[in-house]
Amino acid sequence: MSNGGAQAPTHAYQPLDGSRYASSELTRGPWSLDHQHAGPPSALVCRAVEQQAATLGLTHVARLTTNLLRPVPLDVLELVIQTDYAGKNAAHFSGALVGRGKEVMRFTALVQRAGSTPLPADLPGHPPPQAPKSLQQCTPVQFPFAGKYVGYADLVQTRSSTGRLFAGPCVVWFGMNHPLVANEDTSPYQRTAVAADSGNGISAVLDYERFVFVNSDLTIHWLRQPQGHWVALDAATHFGPDGSGLAQSALYDEQGLIGRALQSLSLRGREA
Repeated sequence: MSNGGAQAPTHAYQPLDGSRYASSELTRGPWSLDHQHAGPPSALVCRAVEQQAATLGLTHVARLTTNLLRPVPLDVLELVIQTDYAGKNAAHFSGALVGRGKEVMRFTALVQRAGSTPLPADLPGHPPPQAPKSLQQCTPVQFPFAGKYVGYADLVQTRSSTGRLFAGPCVVWFGMNHPLVANEDTSPYQRTAVAADSGNGISAVLDYERFVFVNSDLTIHWLRQPQGHWVALDAATHFGPDGSGLAQSALYDEQGLIGRALQSLSLRGREA
């Protein structure tokens, strides 16, 4: 499906007045033509958290949790954020994303003060591991829904490391073809959020045209500040017998492990 000959979008969101943002087709997800992939709005929330924390001198986003209350519409979004607590070395934030008059996402975040503490040379488990394959060793790959319509598959570019997309556990590198917000650089934290919500997709074990295994939340923990323009997901999906599941991803930049992401999944068959 094309965009009808209209000019191709060049960013995910366009800032409007105050805390409102116009969503472009690049945010469209695979489940419905009218709904966004949860990665871009999670990254938009991450951007607001970074900006609020920066006023307090805090720069390391240690955790971001987004609770997906409703599908995020492909429409104007309003973002509300508040500081719940701010101390010398850490602050907690919360807020909501509103679309078409309803809360579609609630979020909480923890941001810490960045510093430098030398570690012992023989510390077990250190340095953290590298991604299974470097970015240069990987080959470009496309999502199975790429080309059917303008959407998330156009916002990002992907390179396969191990495994296959939508065929069980795999490792995939994510880059961005377009900025998250018009005329802005997308931060490495925001790039992580755009990619991390794809863990349940790239490691899918069920046919997405026959089943819906959408996530109801996303939690990202960063052990350090990510670097560069690429993020790798080492992802796996598991389902229980009661219609629920869990997707988990180890996250890497080109220097090594940067954190982990978890998604709670709800499983059902697609309607004909």
